[in-house]
Amino acid sequence: MSVNAPNDKLGWKAPNFNLKNIDGKNYTLDSLKGTNGTVICFICNHCPYVISIIERLIFEAKELKKLNINIISIMSNDTSQYPDDSYENMILFANKHNFNFPYLYDESQEVAKSYNAVCTPDIYGFNESLVLKYRGRIDSKVINSKETEVTRELYLAMKKISKDGFGPQIQYNSFGCSIKWKEHE
Repeated sequence: MSVNAPNDKLGWKAPNFNLKNIDGKNYTLDSLKGTNGTVICFICNHCPYVISIIERLIFEAKELKKLNINIISIMSNDTSQYPDDSYENMILFANKHNFNFPYLYDESQEVAKSYNAVCTPDIYGFNESLVLKYRGRIDSKVINSKETEVTRELYLAMKKISKDGFGPQIQYNSFGCSIKWKEHE
């Protein structure tokens, strides 16, 4: 099921976490945040929306790193229902695409819940104090679009946030597959 991520609730502080990365080590938000801002992306391995943006996300991570803004990705899907998103497959997916940012496993789904994440990709842009200033899409290219002029919305938003502390007035929400929640036992 495809859903839109709401982007009307800004100004809250990023909840901390301690999650296992694909390198086998655990990391906290504080250990991964950028000095001028942090982007947190809820993604997964199988979603066609994520697959369609992954190369652009990797490019933007490299460009944002030059501004001391870090990207962190988190996978929160229920892997018992969606084995393509297993921890082992996260490692394969990240290696296949040469990830240049952490890819963390939110097995309990508590982090996704604390961020009110709803879809993959769901993209959050935080300032240097980890206050949310952007919740939107990576850019103006829509899946299956033939559009050649692409506005780098995430990059421009984070650049603005790092300079003046404010996100753009107009933010277009992210769109993707719903997060695959575990069934309640």
